Amino acid sequence: MATPMMQQFHRIKREYPEEIIFFRMGDFFEMFHEDAVNAHEILGLTLTKRSHGKGEVANTPLCGFPHHQLETYLAKMTRAGKRVIVVEQVEDPKKAKGLVKRDIVRIVTSGTNFSEEVLDGGKNQYLATIVFKDKWAGLAVVDVTTGEFTTTSVPVTQLADLLELLSPNEIVYSEEQRDQAREVIRSAAMQTRIAPWFFEYDFARDTLISHFKVQTLKGFGIEEDTLAVCAAGANLQYVRENLRTEPDHIRELHRLPIDKYLVLDASTRRNLELFEPAWGGDRSGTLLYHIDKTITPFGKRLFYQWIVRPLTDRKQVQARLDAVEELVSEPRLRDGVRDRLRGLGDLERLTARLAAKRGSPRDAGALRDTLARLPGIIKHLEKVQSGNLLQIIRSLDPLPDLVEYLKKSIVDEPPATLMHGGAIRPGYNEQLDELRSLARGGKEYILARQDQERKETGIASLSIGYNKIYGYYIEVSNANQDKVPAHYIRKQTLVNAERYITPDLKEWEDRILSAEEQMLELEHELFDEVRTRIISYSGTIQLNARLLAELDYYAAAAELAIQKKYTRPVLREDGRLILVKSRHPVVENLLAAGESFVANDLDIGDENRQIALVTGPNMGGKSTYLRQVGLIVLMAQAGLFIPAEKAEIPLTDRIFTRVGASDNLAAGESTFLVEMHEAANILHNATERSLILLDEIGRGTSTFDGLSLAWAIVEYLHDYPGGIHPKTLFATHYHELTDLETVLPGVFNLHVEVKEWGERVIFLRRVLPGRSGASYGIQVARLAGLPRAIIERATEVLTSLEASELNGNNVPRLAKGAKTPKIQPQQDPLQLTLFTTEERALRDALAKADIDNMTPLEALRLLADWKVKYNPPEES
Repeated sequence: MATPMMQQFHRIKREYPEEIIFFRMGDFFEMFHEDAVNAHEILGLTLTKRSHGKGEVANTPLCGFPHHQLETYLAKMTRAGKRVIVVEQVEDPKKAKGLVKRDIVRIVTSGTNFSEEVLDGGKNQYLATIVFKDKWAGLAVVDVTTGEFTTTSVPVTQLADLLELLSPNEIVYSEEQRDQAREVIRSAAMQTRIAPWFFEYDFARDTLISHFKVQTLKGFGIEEDTLAVCAAGANLQYVRENLRTEPDHIRELHRLPIDKYLVLDASTRRNLELFEPAWGGDRSGTLLYHIDKTITPFGKRLFYQWIVRPLTDRKQVQARLDAVEELVSEPRLRDGVRDRLRGLGDLERLTARLAAKRGSPRDAGALRDTLARLPGIIKHLEKVQSGNLLQIIRSLDPLPDLVEYLKKSIVDEPPATLMHGGAIRPGYNEQLDELRSLARGGKEYILARQDQERKETGIASLSIGYNKIYGYYIEVSNANQDKVPAHYIRKQTLVNAERYITPDLKEWEDRILSAEEQMLELEHELFDEVRTRIISYSGTIQLNARLLAELDYYAAAAELAIQKKYTRPVLREDGRLILVKSRHPVVENLLAAGESFVANDLDIGDENRQIALVTGPNMGGKSTYLRQVGLIVLMAQAGLFIPAEKAEIPLTDRIFTRVGASDNLAAGESTFLVEMHEAANILHNATERSLILLDEIGRGTSTFDGLSLAWAIVEYLHDYPGGIHPKTLFATHYHELTDLETVLPGVFNLHVEVKEWGERVIFLRRVLPGRSGASYGIQVARLAGLPRAIIERATEVLTSLEASELNGNNVPRLAKGAKTPKIQPQQDPLQLTLFTTEERALRDALAKADIDNMTPLEALRLLADWKVKYNPPEES
């Protein structure tokens, strides 16, 4: 039979069978049974056994750690994807009658962890809830560490990209919708299933109305959006249950305005290497690493958000650029702002920790000191002119009453915990001052008493000490036992000494300990009052944090522009994109010492310049050129200056990229299938305002398949259904595609310049009009060290292939309407036979295919049929 304490444990374990329970026992947290075995492996703790009853529980596996290391081990557990139930002693052991009462004080998950050991100061910790109905999904996202709370509803087809955009740490959904949820979750976020009733509309709506103390949800813009309400209500209730307290710092609910942002799907974010390197390694090759100059934690989070969500509203983009330009043109203003922002505390997270009762006296002191610096920031900005900067100084509220209150209540340098007191300033509370005086006076009495006892007994080594078991005692060495007075009462025998007590010493002990105990209890009560006062201002504090984050963003953008010689982009009304001497914002920082980046131009977007075919050798800079165009457009619409001598940017609704070779073997998708999925996504979703960056379409299959697809895709983009003309940069090694310039009026050629010197190729990395003279693949192979015999034979094959590119009228054989004569087999026995009977038949079939009226999916099916028909099995 289990002990009473283990019965407490089993009661909680029955309610949470899959979670790890941290069970408080005195100064330690313990884990039992399977929890101990799992924790031992994850946390690296020693696994032991102990008897907690008779029979099967006589040898219970357990492991544990000191209670002050709780946050460290919570961080390790949540990183491992585990949910942790924290069980504390909820009554004073000294006052308990029998077994100390224990209960759950919080549930910690990846989305509800306040531990600074897992929080990234520059990134939000999002908890997402999703719910499905028919072809739509509701999504709500909260950051419990800052109070940010948003919701929306979207078509299910858009949910996966939106989740990847937000990158939540934890995703919560109904047990009944597990299959639907797993279809759209691509990330490694913790997944949590909860009861369906969390998502019921009436319950969710009542939860939101009760929390925000409103009568309807019309003010939040979601009254009629059932799915958004269900997701948001479930999210808030889940947070409540995990924190085991009301999340009072969540003061606002906003609708996520996804239609106001430039859309960047997961493939585009990965290919442009915004935050993570595409092929692993450190982040020194990412955009954020090189352009984020913010100096506050809330500023870093905002910078991340604004980069991943560029704007599509012209006025808003212009307003951001105006603010940056003013700080660029006023060095003293810019430098002063950055100096005053440096060292500010994280107002959002300080407030959230205090609201969740995780905050310390040091957090309250940091919040006070940060608010106290706001008047200086406001005064420094008093002469600004741009609208966004003016709005910041008009909206900042230094909260002088709260600052004055915190100065009176909290000491200048508060402790990290309340464990030993010392957080409340002397003079704030008269009762506390009296208790402190008594406790301090009692200790002074003990020191004086020690001197007195030494004089009266003549024992110079006599000492008065204290421990938790015996309280205060008088210790006398064995050598001086003959001098011990008769009124000393023996209490403990040691190896080399004896310990004694006296009635008056015990009386003083009771007074001292009682005063210290009352002092700590009162200080906890007073700090709770301080915390409550702070939370009453949390809405204004959070607004201040957002305004300071915005100010940090503008000052950082200005600093970036000055350091890197960036210029302000001009926003165009039409769709034309013009760049003069543009540079890649990452690559230019990674060049070796003494090497300079080669800047390039681009003019695209009118009726005669819709699709740029970019040719040139590997290593020549085609991919860099495409990516820098995408990054420049993104940066401009985020309100940043950009790396170019001149830039005219049309507002873009989506940037699409298809770059490089990658697979998704876990989902059974080959490199080529991934490539086609990404291409299909682009072709189905591009609009007149989209920017498409295609790098090496068709390289994942055979040469003829790939070339056919690439050719057909360019024609499809040129003659896009509905008459739209998305701007497209198409980098390719299929040199045959450059012939399209002669038959499609919206296609024009660009090439990366190289210089040939004998057998050597020098990459000049200049992008110029016209087609490349050659693909230079063989020259690059020579640089790589391939055997000379292979190089020579490859040159012969290339010459033969190039001889058949044009028909007798100098029209590309692949062009629509061009007659393609049969190609006779080569007679030279030493010459490679390039075209078999099946291949000639395939070319005839290709010429007859009605590509004009064919969808990409139909093209793929046709290719699959041809592959079976014209690719007979080899004879054994």
